[in-house]
Amino acid sequence: MSSAVQEDSPAISTAETFAAGRRRRARARVAATVALGALVLALVAVALMAGHTFYTPVEVARLVLGETVPGASFAVGELRLPRAALALLAGTCFGLAGVTFQTMLRNALASPDIIGISSGAGAAAVFGIVVLGLGPTQVSVLAVAAGLATALLVYVLAFKDGMAGTRLILIGIGLSAMLDSLVAYLLSKAAKWDLQTAMRWLTGSVNDATWDAVLPLAVAVAVGVPVLLSQAAHLRLLHLGDDAASALGVRVERTRVVAIVIAVGLIAFATAAAGPIAFVAFLSGPIAARLVRPGGSLMIPAALVGAALVLAADLVGQFAFDARYPVGVVTGALGAPYLVYLLVRTNRSGGSL
Repeated sequence: MSSAVQEDSPAISTAETFAAGRRRRARARVAATVALGALVLALVAVALMAGHTFYTPVEVARLVLGETVPGASFAVGELRLPRAALALLAGTCFGLAGVTFQTMLRNALASPDIIGISSGAGAAAVFGIVVLGLGPTQVSVLAVAAGLATALLVYVLAFKDGMAGTRLILIGIGLSAMLDSLVAYLLSKAAKWDLQTAMRWLTGSVNDATWDAVLPLAVAVAVGVPVLLSQAAHLRLLHLGDDAASALGVRVERTRVVAIVIAVGLIAFATAAAGPIAFVAFLSGPIAARLVRPGGSLMIPAALVGAALVLAADLVGQFAFDARYPVGVVTGALGAPYLVYLLVRTNRSGGSL
């Protein structure tokens, strides 16, 4: 009897070791996610306090709780709070949608701003501003519709006996180049006042944010984020490949269609509200993957990273230089070197896109 117990003990010890390792990794992931959430809250607080006039945390807290604070009620309540809310929501959308595409297609380049979705929304917005003379609300509606249509076109063109991530990325990059050429042509024909409006929109900015711009985006987040998070487990299995995921009970095409529709919707609404803020969707997933331990979904960490990137980039653009720069300029300066690094690393390793 004792010999049987001794023979079983190594197996029991190994199982306990693995279980303890899983618990440690889970605690580390939770700690990293909580830290990211605290960072986002801290950045929101700084965004509300900092400006031409500095308001203390107590004054900001009183205002957020509904009290009237002389001076702060306008500066914070009408200017800084909508700006911070727009940056928070747009960053969340970009980060969550970006990691959804990267996980689903198993490729770090499969982000909406790389595969043409943001370019589609941007081209439609410029067309609406320069050719049709539309106002901000109409431009936003047109941008949302064009982002959805571009995603559908890329999906249809890339679908052939299933969905291949590399094919979708290459088609998306080609379509993005065509749309960017159209934008360049429209800008060359634009009047000076339309050119300024279009360029400000294309750069990506949370300047002049209003509650009218925040509200539709907040509704999109409230509707889309829970649906996308409900697909997190299936998307993780898709990362193993379509055949393996199907063998594990995942309805592959249904999961992929739901994820694409919701992710594209979030991107389209965020782009319509803040413009195509460069590289946030592209960077959020890889950064989140390095901050949290492997073994779980990256959706919530990537959403928090996206929010932190936009909030931090907006603060840097406002206060780090003599001139003020839109948030898209700062994120573009951060993301472009990483894109070059990723392409060089892929080429040296002999891998494919």
